[in-house]
Amino acid sequence: MKIHKPKKDQPVTPQTFQFSLDRKKLRAARRREGGYLLRSNIKGDDPGHLWRLYLQLVEIEQAFKELKNDLSVRPIYHQLDTRVEAHIFVAFLAYCLMVTLKQRLKALASGLTPRAVLEKLAAIQMIDVELPTTDGRTIVLSRHTEPENDHLLLLRCLKLELPAQSPPKIIASPGIQAA
Repeated sequence: MKIHKPKKDQPVTPQTFQFSLDRKKLRAARRREGGYLLRSNIKGDDPGHLWRLYLQLVEIEQAFKELKNDLSVRPIYHQLDTRVEAHIFVAFLAYCLMVTLKQRLKALASGLTPRAVLEKLAAIQMIDVELPTTDGRTIVLSRHTEPENDHLLLLRCLKLELPAQSPPKIIASPGIQAA
């Protein structure tokens, strides 16, 4: 690019400030730009197949990055194989839900990311309110916190509804026999 700037005390006008593209330098820069070379031990005639496999690898690496960052799945050291399998299963389910949310956002709210939605909706909490009675039993009210207007807008945009508040449960104390 060729740039003609105004002198120190000269005003900036179309006559004192001009620029133009240096096509020769641009062509030279484009020739120096890199290419992409994939090297593999996979034998075959179709380079498109190798490229598709490479893109799958990139997607898998992105999935692990999302598991570590967005879903906060960190290494946990288990002693039993069943716990390792359970951990992997839960992480896989979380990833499936994240991908589903990403697809839903693409269709319904393309400017939002799954991380932004999860951070916003994290303010909605599920709580159990326990009220002891005079006869030794406990009334348990499972309730979610009331969403604010921006939460309601986001839920409406995603075509989601919070479940209705459940009716209370009455739990007998361990030492009390039911009549």
